[in-house]
Amino acid sequence: MFDSTHISLPTHIGIIMDGNRRWAHSRSLSHVEGHREARQRISEIIEELIRLKIPYVTLWAWSTKNWKRNQLFIQDMFGLARESLSMGGWFQDMVDIGVKFSQVGVLNGFPDDIRNKVESLLSVNPTEQKIQVNLAIGYEGRDEIIRAVRALVADGVKPEEVTFDAISQKLDTRGIPDVDLLIRTGGEVRTSGFMIWQCADAELCFTKCLMPDFTVDELHNALAEYGSRERRLGGDSKKY
Repeated sequence: MFDSTHISLPTHIGIIMDGNRRWAHSRSLSHVEGHREARQRISEIIEELIRLKIPYVTLWAWSTKNWKRNQLFIQDMFGLARESLSMGGWFQDMVDIGVKFSQVGVLNGFPDDIRNKVESLLSVNPTEQKIQVNLAIGYEGRDEIIRAVRALVADGVKPEEVTFDAISQKLDTRGIPDVDLLIRTGGEVRTSGFMIWQCADAELCFTKCLMPDFTVDELHNALAEYGSRERRLGGDSKKY
């Protein structure tokens, strides 16, 4: 079992879940099967984060850029979402083990039934909250910042009143600590606009492991890497 006793653990982990379609293609499976397998890995990861008492994780489930994909794929994703949101489905299983869900992004473009189910899900509190799972759905970091600035303008905030805290309070993640560790699966070495503001001081971990293969052991590797780094955040190094 992973021993976290002597390393520093992050408070908030962000995961860019990439590689589902490539995983499915390599096995001659439909793309939706790659996402379904990734969902199982997510369940295992959330359970391990609960065990490690890591209180926040944000999962990038759907980028605003994903609307460019073909309609058949999009409809398949709608079907998987309905399956996961159904009574007794994946989301209910997660609530039962202590997950409180939150959403970042906008649900524009999703069918009414999915939007309604997501909004209903967000109001459900587990009997004992053990972790907050933020679902980045219809999300892109620059879009989030634009929406935050527009909200400040709408509130009549003066230029000199635009501060770090003022913007932070208008973001989708207001009240949530910034990301300490950002993990991207799938081999790409970029953030693709994920939580630009919140990841300003995050440690970045890129792995070639495709999301459906991202096991708890892979999570442990990322946490060990995080724990080995010195988080100076602009301060002096303890090494000198």
